[in-house]
Amino acid sequence: MKYLTIALAKGRLAELSTELFGKIGLDCPVIKEKSRKLIFTDEKNRLKFMLVKATDVPTYVEYGAADIGIVGKDTILEEGKNLYEVLDLKFGACKMCVCGWADKALPTGFIKVASKYPNITRDYFSSKKNQTIEIIKLSGSVELAPLCGLSEVIVDIVESGKTLKENGLAVIEEICDISARLVVNRVSLKMEKERIMGIVDRAREIIKNDNNN
Repeated sequence: MKYLTIALAKGRLAELSTELFGKIGLDCPVIKEKSRKLIFTDEKNRLKFMLVKATDVPTYVEYGAADIGIVGKDTILEEGKNLYEVLDLKFGACKMCVCGWADKALPTGFIKVASKYPNITRDYFSSKKNQTIEIIKLSGSVELAPLCGLSEVIVDIVESGKTLKENGLAVIEEICDISARLVVNRVSLKMEKERIMGIVDRAREIIKNDNNN
């Protein structure tokens, strides 16, 4: 029996994903050990876990280097890869929002928008707002952009909203809900459908039970 390879986004998502796999009987305790290893093997269940940068998870899955991946919906939308999104895992929940000055509405007409998510930003303002914008791609704290006049608004993930509030900013419009999703390579789903859907069905049951408690 071949290994199924699972790509996990490094950091908190990997920790939560590992907890979920443990609940469905696919525990890989070596992942929890402090190590620089990037691939961990579960011989018993014929699984390989890969720790990769979140933005790379969809790429590994699309090209078949990983059969399964767990990554945020924001990354799936931004990367636009050809894969199956099969399950909302319900953790890592937050919202993708347009944010700006707390006492101002979203400006009309041409505006500058700073974001780590240029594709999501472009799609929202083009298809939903029919508004012309200039996108300023940033990698760090996008909240800084309106404060120094770099942009009128930002598009970013909002969890608690504390950072926005402390800088005089607020959510102006919500774009979509974000949470961790389980994605699958299209060919893998055909070739290993029984094993993959077995994992998906067990995960779905765990999530349902956790949400009902």
